[in-house]
Amino acid sequence: MENKQACVYCASSPLVDQKYFSAAEKIAKILVEENYTVIYGGGSQGLMGALADKVLELKGKIIGVIPGFMKEVEWDHPGVKNMIITEDMAERKKRFFVGTDVIITLPGGCGTLEELSEAISLKKLSQIKMPIVIFNQDGFYDNLISLFNTFISQKFMGENHADLFTVINSPEELRSILRKPQERTDYELTDALVK
Repeated sequence: MENKQACVYCASSPLVDQKYFSAAEKIAKILVEENYTVIYGGGSQGLMGALADKVLELKGKIIGVIPGFMKEVEWDHPGVKNMIITEDMAERKKRFFVGTDVIITLPGGCGTLEELSEAISLKKLSQIKMPIVIFNQDGFYDNLISLFNTFISQKFMGENHADLFTVINSPEELRSILRKPQERTDYELTDALVK
């Protein structure tokens, strides 16, 4: 079976409710079972850490991407051996797209929102093509989805832009998306970004 790659955006806060950790672990399990390599933000705390821990526990494949300043303060996950160090946050976000077949957004804060917004903007501009999945756990992203609907209803985005992302409400809904043939984006980076 061909190995594909899933980029997962998620929180680094260790203070969130346990239900979010449990869901992140379920997502990780599904990705490993569906033979996806996980690429994520490289952290050891919060949902990032839970995701990585579960992938490693299940002997799955995982790639971390972290800026040098975060590694210097030891925010990187020590168990993730394939850790890509970038110069800054901008390069980190670009590196997430390389070889990625699907983007999955779990609950998170402003960093997660920034990553998701950039991915949606790039897809709108036809710079990336892969599916973007928003995991709306217990209505976490209801307000954000409502805001996107406002963008569309007020003509700041077109009606067709509602198809830029898919919303799921449970981890298991992810399987059908993962099993569909995906159009991978040949996202180009300079040599400095793929070291």
